[in-house]
Amino acid sequence: LLVMNHEYINQGALHPNGPTAAAGNGGVRPEDEVRKEIAAHGVSVVHIKQDSEGTWDVVFGSPFNRRITGGTEMDIRGPVRGNAKLVTKFSPNGTETRGTLNNCSMGPTPWGTYLAAEENWHGYFANSDANQPREQTRHGVNDSSRYDWELADSGADAYVRFDVTPGGGDATSDYRNEANTYGYMVEIDPFTPEAKPQKRTALGRFGHEGVIFAPATEGKPVVCYSGDDARFEYIYKFVSAQPYSAATAGGYLLDEGTLYVAKFNDDGTGEWLPLSLDDADFAAKVTAANGTMVGDINFDGFADQADVLLNTRLAADIAGATPMDRPEWGAVDPNSGEVYFTLTNNSLRTEDQTDAANPQAENRTGHIIRWTEANSDHAATSFDWDIFVFGGEQGTETVVDGEAVVTLDDDNIFNSPDGLWFDYNGRLWIQTDGSDAAPYQNNMMLAANPVTREIKRFFVGPVGCEVTGVVTTPDVKTMFVNIQHPDANWPFGTEGDHPRDATVIVTRNDGGVIGA
Repeated sequence: LLVMNHEYINQGALHPNGPTAAAGNGGVRPEDEVRKEIAAHGVSVVHIKQDSEGTWDVVFGSPFNRRITGGTEMDIRGPVRGNAKLVTKFSPNGTETRGTLNNCSMGPTPWGTYLAAEENWHGYFANSDANQPREQTRHGVNDSSRYDWELADSGADAYVRFDVTPGGGDATSDYRNEANTYGYMVEIDPFTPEAKPQKRTALGRFGHEGVIFAPATEGKPVVCYSGDDARFEYIYKFVSAQPYSAATAGGYLLDEGTLYVAKFNDDGTGEWLPLSLDDADFAAKVTAANGTMVGDINFDGFADQADVLLNTRLAADIAGATPMDRPEWGAVDPNSGEVYFTLTNNSLRTEDQTDAANPQAENRTGHIIRWTEANSDHAATSFDWDIFVFGGEQGTETVVDGEAVVTLDDDNIFNSPDGLWFDYNGRLWIQTDGSDAAPYQNNMMLAANPVTREIKRFFVGPVGCEVTGVVTTPDVKTMFVNIQHPDANWPFGTEGDHPRDATVIVTRNDGGVIGA
């Protein structure tokens, strides 16, 4: 089963004549265009099969083929389930919602399900009220939305829910809390088509880029990592309260546990700071911050742990986490257990804001950071870190102990590392989503040796694209790579056709292992 996210849409490619703007259409958008755009978001499960000649194709009519969209009904699970701040007209008890949006990276669970990440969900909602709650302001919800879905001309409930401006009644009469049902990791069971997707709130609410699980060990907690893809945001880790058992493991393991946020010290050590009111140090910081300005928010405390998770970014601010240069994908080395994260870029970081983990002011080319958990235990609360590689033009060096361990040249220059994945043989695959100006040109995928730090360019994508998402068959002889928002009518190459996102299948001419 090939499962993939559909992060966002290219309106010009989706509609034959382009989208109808509300501004020139009496302040409304045609319902059918909005319906189509919502349906184009979400996740696809596609049953594929390879024939005797090596050709892959879709198994049409398979019961596994399905779409999870921006309108699919979903359950809220974990500590935030039933909270008053999730009450809506659709779900008066705050236990359900509709849809998942802006799904970026993903994470396969140890029990064989799929987690889709809700990243820039905030842009889909509009709130024209002068006083917005912190659950919206800390994420950037404003008085207009990206696609104006709330302005569908039918006025149907499925569309007006994207207007989160409070009405005259209580929360059961409008959608003031609809945005609070987004910003989570969403668990989907590809092998059970009738299964309802689950939003796992214990993993925090923020701009999830994706999630990566540490190898699951019988009798030990489940551990997973997630980055918040925005400038000066954080890296998180979740440790389950219950131990893993292969015989019974399931999504319930993600509903109880401790969410931590990373602090990278300048001496190469790090700490995992718990975001739990049951932790004395965090509770003391919350008490001390009460009545003060935390960033742009006049902080007045947390009502309970559900409130902490609803406001994960704010909780991390108070805990004292290290603001990072847009943490995106993570990967765990299957051989060493080291954890890698891409820090894509941050052009807004000033010289005064640099630190050892984010040492570049106006960081436009990004870097990859990695760490080893104390005692090789992924549930540990401390770690040691270093920078694996800096992106940049020819001659860019990554220096360790006074020696350049990587020097980029014509064959491996890159910028803005984004996608990251270890294959079954321990190769690290790096995908980029950055500037296509000289000397970098198109975005690309590279392969890296985590031990020697040797990096080689594997392929270059089409003009205008982001290279995003990679997986191989278990024998590492077939690779699936996604190409997002290409230009120049790719892959058709004929004038007048719209460009299309696509999954590219890579094999070797000799039938061997990819990257060998």
